[in-house]
Formats: sequence, structure tokens, C-alpha cells
Amino acid sequence: MRKFPKNFLWGAATSSYQVEGSNRNCDWWQWEKRVGKPQSGNACRHYQLYEHDFDIVKSLNHNAHRFSIEWSRIEPAEGKFSKKELQHYLNVILALKKRNIEPLVTLHHFTNPIWFAKDGGWINQKSVERYLRYCDFVVRNLAKHVRYWITINEPTIFISHAYLFGAWPPQEKSLLKATYVEEHLAFAHIKAYGLIHKIYKELNLSSPQVSIAQNVMSFTPCRNSLKNRLAAYLRAKVYNMGFLERISMGNILKRMPLDFIGINYYSRQVVALKKLGPGNLAMDVCEKKHHRIAKNSLGWDIYPKGLYDVLLSLKKYNLPIMITENGICTDKDSQRWEYIHDHLRYICLAMKKGVKITGYLYWSLMDNFEWDKGFKPRFGIVDINYKTYKRTIRKSAKKFAEVCRTGVLR
Repeated sequence: MRKFPKNFLWGAATSSYQVEGSNRNCDWWQWEKRVGKPQSGNACRHYQLYEHDFDIVKSLNHNAHRFSIEWSRIEPAEGKFSKKELQHYLNVILALKKRNIEPLVTLHHFTNPIWFAKDGGWINQKSVERYLRYCDFVVRNLAKHVRYWITINEPTIFISHAYLFGAWPPQEKSLLKATYVEEHLAFAHIKAYGLIHKIYKELNLSSPQVSIAQNVMSFTPCRNSLKNRLAAYLRAKVYNMGFLERISMGNILKRMPLDFIGINYYSRQVVALKKLGPGNLAMDVCEKKHHRIAKNSLGWDIYPKGLYDVLLSLKKYNLPIMITENGICTDKDSQRWEYIHDHLRYICLAMKKGVKITGYLYWSLMDNFEWDKGFKPRFGIVDINYKTYKRTIRKSAKKFAEVCRTGVLR
């Protein structure tokens, strides 16, 4: 039996584009239609059904819920803010508060307004200024109801998939452009961190908790050779820590512009270099079945110990850590509960080693639109019937609900 702290935050996460539906002013909506990718369409109709969904959240004993605000709804045209959409998100927050569920609000979760994307998106030097204007409008109007803010979700994934691999809009494959985007995202977070704290002071509110949600992985050498160990070390340093170090170095206060560290953990990468070279150090993985291990439905390794290893590596920052995403897509719900249980077990072990962990948010509350993969991957503890939009609580959700209720993992 393992006990969690009494004030531990338990819940699940979503993102607006993946669950709301009909985000027509967004770059992803336009891109899906242009390139023939799976279309998000009505998604889960969460925009209309959020009250019902939060009743489910409450029934599952969650005391926290992470969601994102869709920038393209709030600012559909440059400099023109929608009071109607702001009111919608205020209603979402109040619906959570009414159920005694702590809202964790993400300001940027991959998607951008069409006008922003058409003018260069995050490559444009004006991108930071535009993002801050949006942040100021949202935070100033919602601050008194929100304590936790995530400025940017998974900046490393956004940079790599959109500007290096060419898999997501705008489908660039340019190291130079990726470097510009990283610089702008880092500066955007640093400035937003200061702005949010400034707004709370101006409004005479208690200090907020502001962070990013950084995707992290475990990097495991396939064979215990020097070159594989070197590559695994470098990847962890660049991929897991690079953006954290970047925002620390870019901050004139010379301290981490984070009140806690939000991390998203799913899987590991098995490193097997074919030869020594910059590209090999960065990309080579084991293509043989040397490591027999369970995988999710997208073929990602299920490796709970990797979360423990990453948590210990983050201890050096001396900041509280929140698991802002951790989840599995699978058609076997028993595998989903096993995944949750085993990751929680390793979180307990990390806390025993002195890592301060303040919360765990499963990804995702419900099955949803999984970006370029469409609707096939099933991550939710709540099943979605995409024809009727009926919600069905899975057994894994009920088992997790008991941990949330008692704070005890058996």
C-alpha cells in the first residue's frame, strides 16, 4: 500500500481542439482539409457537453482538471477579441469550481489562429507580442477564478513535428526555422510568466502557479556500448532538459521562470547508433526486437520506470513537479489500468527519493481526436461513441477513481 499526500491533485486532461469540435478559425482545421488528413469535425462535442463531462469528472473523484483555451476562438481576427467565447471559457471554469475541481488552464496547445499562421506563425518576430496580447486578455479576465496556468504545451514536440519532421502544419523541414521558433516560444513563456504574475499583483490576488508542460522521454541504450550511452545521454539532455535550460538562460532574473515543472510522459526510446554522426546521435533507434516489452496501440513502448528516472533527473531544479499528462492508447482497458497503476507506483518511489510531486493528470479524460492520427487511438478513461457522442465510463476510470478518493495505491 502506497499513500499520497492529502493535498495531491488528481485528475485528467484534455485540449480544446481535440475535444471541443468545430474550431473553424484554427490552422489545424484548414490544414486537415487542405492536405486530406483525418478531420476533427465535431470531435467529442465537449464545447456543448462540458457540464455533463464535468459531472463525470466529479463522479470519478477528481479534484483537478486540465483543459486548454482555443486561441482561435478568443481572437478569430487579429486584435479582435470575442467576449462571447471568453464567457464560454469562464463558464467552463465556473462549472469546474462549482464541483470543487481545480482548473489548470493551458493557453497554447499546438493550435494557432488562421490569421496568425498565415503571417508566419511562430517564425514571425511579432509572434511573441501577439501571444502576449492574447495572454493578457485571457488572464486578466479569468485570473480571479484560476490558480494554475500552463503557458505552452510541449514546445519540443511542437517544434519537432511542425518545423523539423514536417508532420504537422506548417509542415516545415528547416533547422533554421525550428531554431527561430524555439527562441520565440522560450521568450513567449518567459514574458508570459512575468505578465501573469504582474496581473495577479495588480488585481491583488494570491500568486499564481505558472509553468509549461514539457514532454519528456526515457532514453535507453540498446546495447551498453559507449556510443549508445553517449547518444542516450545527449538526447535526454537536449530533448528533456533543453527547453527548460533555454528559458532559464533567457530569463534576465537568472532563475527558472517556473513555479513548478509540468511534465508529460508516455514512453521511451531505445537508442542504437549505426555510426557516429550528428544525425545518428540525434535519431538512430533500435530496429530489432532486442527488448521485448508491451506497447500501446501506436507502437510506443510502455516503460513506467522511465518516468521514475526522469523525475529523479529533474530533482536538481528544486521545484515542485506535476505530471500534467501520462496515458496510454489501447483497446484493452485492463492494460490501461495496469499502465496507470505502474506509473503511480514509480511516482511513489520518486517521492520517497525526495522528489516533490504535487499532482497526477491522466491523458485523457475521454477518447478524442489524436492530431494527425485521427480518432482511432483510444486514450480515454471515458469511452466516446463518435456516432452518438455517448460517454461510457471505463473500468480503469473506476479503479483510478478509488485512488483519487483514498489517496492510496494498492
